[in-house]
Amino acid sequence: MLQNTGKLGGCTIFITGASRGIGKAIALKAARDGANVVIAAKTADPHPKLPGTIYTAAAEIEAAGGKALPCIVDVRDEKQINQAVEQAVEKFGGIDILVNNASAINLTGTLETPMKKVDLMLELFSVSKLCIPHLLKSKNPHILNLSPPLNLNPSWFKNHTAYTMAKYGMSMCVLGMAEEFKGSIAVNALWPKTAIQTAAMDMLGGSEIGKQCRKVEIVADAAYAILKKPTSFTGQFVIDEDILKKEGVKEFDVYAVEPGHPLLPDFFLDQEPEDLAKQMEEHGATPAFKSGKADSAATGPISDMFNIIRGILSPDIVKTTEAVYRFDLSGEHAGVWYIDLKNDAGSAGSGDPPTKADVIMTLDSADFIKMFGGRLKPTMAFMSGKLKIKGDMGLAIKLEKMMAMMKSKL
Repeated sequence: MLQNTGKLGGCTIFITGASRGIGKAIALKAARDGANVVIAAKTADPHPKLPGTIYTAAAEIEAAGGKALPCIVDVRDEKQINQAVEQAVEKFGGIDILVNNASAINLTGTLETPMKKVDLMLELFSVSKLCIPHLLKSKNPHILNLSPPLNLNPSWFKNHTAYTMAKYGMSMCVLGMAEEFKGSIAVNALWPKTAIQTAAMDMLGGSEIGKQCRKVEIVADAAYAILKKPTSFTGQFVIDEDILKKEGVKEFDVYAVEPGHPLLPDFFLDQEPEDLAKQMEEHGATPAFKSGKADSAATGPISDMFNIIRGILSPDIVKTTEAVYRFDLSGEHAGVWYIDLKNDAGSAGSGDPPTKADVIMTLDSADFIKMFGGRLKPTMAFMSGKLKIKGDMGLAIKLEKMMAMMKSKL
């Protein structure tokens, strides 16, 4: 592994999505040099499915030797970004490094992708814009985007155009900003050669995918290798393994989740998506992204039910409901899903809702199917203990109108 040199000591690093995964690993690597880390992420309260919050990450960073500033930041909200930047400057005196790590994985086709998801995937440009005035005052400023080399093979677009646009948008920012700020700010991209074990990767490939992955520490070490370079190192699309080899790292099994197990190449490199899916399956994982037509959760009866839900969404239902629902499902088809009946023409899909949920419903996936199939009313499910509701019970009852419409579709 790459040893710390102390070169980031005293530097202030603003990292989006640093509450867990790769972002937190980069933060901890810098903290061991004594860096100041701004944790700009959404997770202030514990998530039912994902580990870590901005506050638990801050505690780990300070335990590692750094100083931390946890900030609640949704990258779609320019006001929140600006507040976090101002807090960072006030607390640490400036910003030396920006790491654009936050992103949303939504491997859906064009018709299945809600605009709120598109907005989330494309909003990281504003973080750079607001940090650049402060970076220009630093002695060795860097912007590092966690984004891939530009590979215009149509295979990377056909199943999830919006997601590919989002990742390549970050890469095009590297091309443009590296030239725009040449001599002033180093702007580079970093991408892993192999799949990295994160909560998102577990979601895409199931529990067995970890054996085919490397640990987040390899990306953190590669980021460290870039960030300690002078600003003349700019406009580069760096692959983690390649730069670490140049740094003298020879042993890579230490980064493997299961040393000796075949590794899965990451997206957007030379291997075709279909080949990646096949390789995942050969080694026991179940790729959720293979068809490109379902949400990133595995296909099944819940996904089928949400396909019907999306088909009946309308401005009228949104107007009469005006609430965002999150469903924490257990049982055979466990997962987190949402229905947004508050914004635009409404949206529905897997994962957290695009805005804060007004109502959180916790129930078994089999009972969810019964509810939306018209065989179980929310009030009866609640009274019998099958359904737990956090939020306004009246809003939960409003869902019955949609459920009645659902029954006619089944």
